Amino acid sequence: MKYLDIDKFATVINCMDGRTQLPVLEWIIEHYDIDYPDMITEAGPVKIIAENKNKALIDAIKYRMDISINKHHSKHVFVVAHYDCAGNPVDKKKQLKQLKKALKRIKKWGFEVEEIVGLWVGKNWKVKKVKF
Repeated sequence: MKYLDIDKFATVINCMDGRTQLPVLEWIIEHYDIDYPDMITEAGPVKIIAENKNKALIDAIKYRMDISINKHHSKHVFVVAHYDCAGNPVDKKKQLKQLKKALKRIKKWGFEVEEIVGLWVGKNWKVKKVKF
C-alpha cells in the first residue's frame, strides 16, 4: 500500500452513468501516471458546467475539486462527455460544444493544475481525448 504523500491523484468530472466509469478510469491510468482518479459525478456534468445556471451543483463540483486538488494534490483534471447521456440527451456535436465551454469555465475557476483535459466516451464505450 502506498502512502498519501507519494500517491498520484487526478480529478475526474464524469457523468454518473455507470457505463462510463470503468472505461474512463482504465484510460486515465493507462495514459497518465495516475494511481487514484478522484471521481466527481453528476448527471450531464458538461451541460451543468457549460450553462453555469445551477449554483448549488457548480458549488458542489468546485468543493469536491478543491479537496481533490488541494488535499490529494491532483495535477490533472479530466472532464467527460459521452454517448447516450440521459442527463444531457443531446447529440455528440452539441456535447462537444458544451465540453469546450466547460473546459474554459473550469480554467477560469483558478485551480492550480498542470492540465485540464476533455474526454469523449463513444458508442463503443471507447475513450478519446478531445482536442479543441
